[in-house]
Amino acid sequence: MTFMTATDVTVPNPETALPPITPIVLSGGTGTRLWPVSRASHPKQFWALASKQTMIGETLQRAMGEAFAPPIVVCNQAHRFLVAEQLRENGCENGRIILEPAVRNTAAAIAAAALVAAQDNPETLLWIMAADAAFRYPERLPAVLEKAAKVAREGYIVTFGMKPDVAETGYGYIRTGAPLHPDQPDEGVYRVTQFIEKPDHLRATEMLREGGYLWNSGMFMAPASVMLDELARHEPEVLENVRTALARSQHDLTFRRLEAESFLRCPNVSIDYAVMERTDRAMVIPADLGWSDVGNWNALWELGDKDAGGNVVVGDVVLEQSHNCYVRSEGMLTAVAGLTDIVLVVTTDAVLAIHRDYAQDVSALVAQLKKASRTEAEIHNRCYRPWGFYEGLIQGERFQVKRIVVYPGQKLSLQKHFHRAEHWVVVSGTALVTRDDENLLIQENESVYLPLGCMHRLENPGRIPLTLIEVQSGPYLGEDDIVRFEDTYGRQ
Repeated sequence: MTFMTATDVTVPNPETALPPITPIVLSGGTGTRLWPVSRASHPKQFWALASKQTMIGETLQRAMGEAFAPPIVVCNQAHRFLVAEQLRENGCENGRIILEPAVRNTAAAIAAAALVAAQDNPETLLWIMAADAAFRYPERLPAVLEKAAKVAREGYIVTFGMKPDVAETGYGYIRTGAPLHPDQPDEGVYRVTQFIEKPDHLRATEMLREGGYLWNSGMFMAPASVMLDELARHEPEVLENVRTALARSQHDLTFRRLEAESFLRCPNVSIDYAVMERTDRAMVIPADLGWSDVGNWNALWELGDKDAGGNVVVGDVVLEQSHNCYVRSEGMLTAVAGLTDIVLVVTTDAVLAIHRDYAQDVSALVAQLKKASRTEAEIHNRCYRPWGFYEGLIQGERFQVKRIVVYPGQKLSLQKHFHRAEHWVVVSGTALVTRDDENLLIQENESVYLPLGCMHRLENPGRIPLTLIEVQSGPYLGEDDIVRFEDTYGRQ
């Protein structure tokens, strides 16, 4: 089987074509070590961090072509519309989205995806991958996939081991064993001897010097039937509870919402522990793809294009006499002078300054923010919704100002508030506003007043984004002061 991009597609012979590979994209992470850009409300896979494309977008693009079926994405309920938009933007309209009611690690997520894929064809190959990895050499991937598919079709679970070039302590490792086929030692497929959790620096250095160890990329390929058989053998409680959650699932628009009670009974275990450390079907293929899980800001410095001083710069940044820095601004001008080996990240509501050697410790800062009940720990100033997004501009006593953007053809829920009134000023586009029994068409530079308690709705009937400024006033301005009476997106 030849792996091609979407631009190289040819029509296969139906009598000789093998079942397609089903990409399984796991999009449940929050990426706290990439705070303040990555937060629970909008984690790293939905940001363009390693290139101009979002990380999940890059992942989806790698799995396009004649060899692949439409992808299955497993994600948090809160991110369902973000995932749906990414599928649409990347030409994956037929992709399926499975919604997890709670975080239960990768074993449960993979079990759900495998069960769904097996309903189509039990022998379809699953290519399981995280939504937020980056490859420096993606052009090498097709050859690796072709080899993995051949081995997986023999009934094995293939993991992709990345060749280490530094003594990395942030990754797990795989110890390689004997060749799968002793008569073909140059085939490049080995039995897995051991999975090793993230080592300390001394152990990582020893393994790098000794050789025979690979980084655990968290990518796997296996027939759906084999993955389900091994889950049944080694972690039956996960499989049975996921099977029940799927049987009781509900279709919600284009989403498949797993039933919560059964899913919550699943043990919280990774696929490494549930299957890969126990199965005798585990094989590993060494790969040199320039892989990174982009687990912290230092990883982005390593991946980025550097200037003469070794600096990686993103956004409106000015540097003077600074070296080996990663500086990112999500808006305002950021100036840096006389610094070395630092990470500086500026967003509209937070600034992170840290030495690159301490990049792994950002999670500890986020934990402090959560303990102090700071909303910045998990929620962005810009909040994305299925209809568009809004962001806070000014907040004071009894008032706040927001910018609202509504995508063409989209509309907010029919709603009312008990504690605030609102003024809407249209900056660009056209707004169709429902206000109690009225329907008002509001053009650029026009405004409308929504008194406290009125029933109202905002809609964009045009072909360009609608942008307006909202001024809220009242004794309570929280987002929970909302009662929805009708909603296109099925929200409560």
